[in-house]
Amino acid sequence: MGPGDVLAVLGAGFGAGFVVAAVGAGSLISFPILVGIGLSPLVANVCNNVGLVPGGLSGTYGFRRELAGHRRLVVRVAATSAGGALLGATLLLALPSSAFDRVVPYLVLLASTLVGVQPLVSAGLRREAVRRGRAPAADRSEMGPRLSGVASAIGVYGGYFGAAQGVLLVAFLALALDVGMHVVNGLKNVAVLSANVAASAVFILFAPLDWAVVGLIAAGSVPGGWLGAHLGRRLPPAAFRTLVVLVGYAVGIRLLVG
Repeated sequence: MGPGDVLAVLGAGFGAGFVVAAVGAGSLISFPILVGIGLSPLVANVCNNVGLVPGGLSGTYGFRRELAGHRRLVVRVAATSAGGALLGATLLLALPSSAFDRVVPYLVLLASTLVGVQPLVSAGLRREAVRRGRAPAADRSEMGPRLSGVASAIGVYGGYFGAAQGVLLVAFLALALDVGMHVVNGLKNVAVLSANVAASAVFILFAPLDWAVVGLIAAGSVPGGWLGAHLGRRLPPAAFRTLVVLVGYAVGIRLLVG
């Protein structure tokens, strides 16, 4: 790599770390840059995954106050995401990507739409519960089997590719849990970090890695994740929701057009 490539990869790590911590979908920032400097898509994907682990640590640490008091949710999100990512990383190395790649953009667009309409859907569910004479689920603070299954499936995607994993998870956590959006954002960072750590274990053992690229991505992602977490913690819930929707649609359209 020449000096320009080094700066580009550092910038890719910083941008990806920032976007992942603040909103989600940071891999869409860094992955094209790595391909642009000459890495194959597979090598770019695995280097990006491993390199973003330190940024995930700094971004998750930035949400420690929001996650305090939600230990069981944190553990469940981490476990389901990591378990799914182990399978996703294995599938990435073992299977062709064409079929999965075709459906991913539509999943991202659907998730982004769900994030946008979540307040209306939640309010409608509560009104329906009241109409039927049942108490509305006002304290949904645990992940049941269905949400755990969804989180595991999203973890598979995170280990396989990962762009917009955070957007997908935000959509379902916001729909299924009665916790604040800042807590959901913190849980999203836990999920992405856990998926990246689990997938990295597979990639370090079995995938081709360019360790110079990994190191540069990691060096850029740490300050990016820290700054992204501080921005994400200060965003009003409505602004965070709007950013997730906008970024999600940008990611979905970008994946559709290739």
